[in-house]
Amino acid sequence: MTPGIESGTRSGAPEVSVCICTFKRPALLAVLLAELERQIGPHAGVEFVVADNDPANSAGEVLAEWAQRLPLRALHVPVPNIAAARNAVVGAARAPWLAFIDDDESPDPGWLGKLRAAQQAYGADVVFAPVLPRYVPGTPEWLRRGGFFDRPRFASGTAITTRDARTGNVLLRAGLVKALGATPFDVAFGRTGAEDTVLFRQLLAGGARFVWCDDATVQEEVPLARANTGWLLRRSYRLGQTYMVSEIHELRGAAWLRRAGFLGVRAAGQLLVAGALTLVSWPFSRIRAFRWLRATLAQLGKLSALAGHRYHEYGG
Repeated sequence: MTPGIESGTRSGAPEVSVCICTFKRPALLAVLLAELERQIGPHAGVEFVVADNDPANSAGEVLAEWAQRLPLRALHVPVPNIAAARNAVVGAARAPWLAFIDDDESPDPGWLGKLRAAQQAYGADVVFAPVLPRYVPGTPEWLRRGGFFDRPRFASGTAITTRDARTGNVLLRAGLVKALGATPFDVAFGRTGAEDTVLFRQLLAGGARFVWCDDATVQEEVPLARANTGWLLRRSYRLGQTYMVSEIHELRGAAWLRRAGFLGVRAAGQLLVAGALTLVSWPFSRIRAFRWLRATLAQLGKLSALAGHRYHEYGG
């Protein structure tokens, strides 16, 4: 990590550090920072910590401009690795709470206040909230109707496990994350994903309280490069891999063999069922068949992870 830009407009210790990791999306980052400025402003006990994970530092100009307007610290993490970028912003953050939001997301009105209110209302250590898809013109209608970019939602206050935990829209108690050491996000997962799943698994095992806040929504743009069958199938394959790897990476010896064997046999059975249902569904419903096809690819991902293959989604 190289030294970055730091605003000189801070006064006192912040209460929340808004953490953003960005990679080759300076235009979207500028939109996000503008919306955060409108909602939060420069004097609300909030600091902004941004890590540019592009070797070319493509966000440098945007961050230099915004450091004149917001209490912002910009870091350059030149080796592409999403876990390393997350570790950099955690290490630089000064506040007792960390609010993570992605560079291609846009918060709905009252976003941060709603996260903080939920934390206080439920006595939570971690608060998760919805990420809603925002489609661009030209998105195939059947992909919209299929809801392939929708994620599960829950009533506010619902206890959450690692199954629905992610860093795209979350408020975390900083002390719990920093207690895991200088690299709380495992850099071994920095190109494949699941670094957040592993971290949340550690926090949950340590007794952290996870809850859901359904009204602190953010919108995530779905570009045409993702709104297609190829990207969705690759995503399913990658998610299958990261699930398998995150389930067994801390196990050793007989415990590894038992867990890996069970998950492998289950994935093989699910592969056969999902593949058959894909073929049976195709003549009747393209959407239903495609759901089963994605399930098929997820099981292939799990089995390929056991064989040692890794699909690198990040840092390309």
